[in-house]
Amino acid sequence: MKIATYNVNGVNGRLDVLLRWLRDASPDIVCLQELKAPDARFPVKEIESAGYGAIWHGQKSWNGVAILARGREPILTRKGLPGEPDIHSRYIEAAVEGMVIGCLYLPNGNPSPGPKYDYKLEWFKRFSMHAADMLKLGVPVVMAGDYNVIPTELDVYKPERWVDDALFRVEVRDAYRTLIRQGWTDALRKLNPDERIYTFWDYFRNAYGRDAGLRLDHLLLSPSVAKRLQSAGVDRHVRGWEHTSDHAPVWIELTEN
Repeated sequence: MKIATYNVNGVNGRLDVLLRWLRDASPDIVCLQELKAPDARFPVKEIESAGYGAIWHGQKSWNGVAILARGREPILTRKGLPGEPDIHSRYIEAAVEGMVIGCLYLPNGNPSPGPKYDYKLEWFKRFSMHAADMLKLGVPVVMAGDYNVIPTELDVYKPERWVDDALFRVEVRDAYRTLIRQGWTDALRKLNPDERIYTFWDYFRNAYGRDAGLRLDHLLLSPSVAKRLQSAGVDRHVRGWEHTSDHAPVWIELTEN
């Protein structure tokens, strides 16, 4: 089974890119972020024509998350995190093929310090509490998405330039480590412990051409799923396509139960 996460940076504006990648990569389950479209404008007909069932949690112009499943319908289990209603569409969850799939778009948090950074840390705290509860259930879980976290210096092209950025501040990296310690496996890093890997390249200053990237997109696996982890990678060539997102798809492959 192949599971992927992809920040599409506008699902309608880059629909041709998304459909091309779906056709080429044939993932079984896909978590999408930054739809930048209200629910009524999600391109469900085009997605279904590509062979995928879908659920989504949209928002006009900003945010938005979706889960796609090839040849089947994801069963919606949650929109938004537990607790106070979210003002942004950042989390959706579904049951697919005996697993729970959580798709998230964690806040960017810049500029920091400031209200946006405080919101990021609070949202992260709420997500971590929910993630811990999911682990307690003992069911297979994958939490995939754009975490807007650079976990370590190995995940950024020039660490010294990012020390005060909300993606790399100490508090954010500590929150990510605390999340991992609950019992999650960072799939890409597990199979590539020493490799410099990026999933995002800015549109400015020829970042992709210079390979000046960041690793922001992560798939975290519960223990039972981690045992099935076979391979993981980044479809970085997609970042080089015309009119593409500034993120590249990230994927894992699992062995059968």
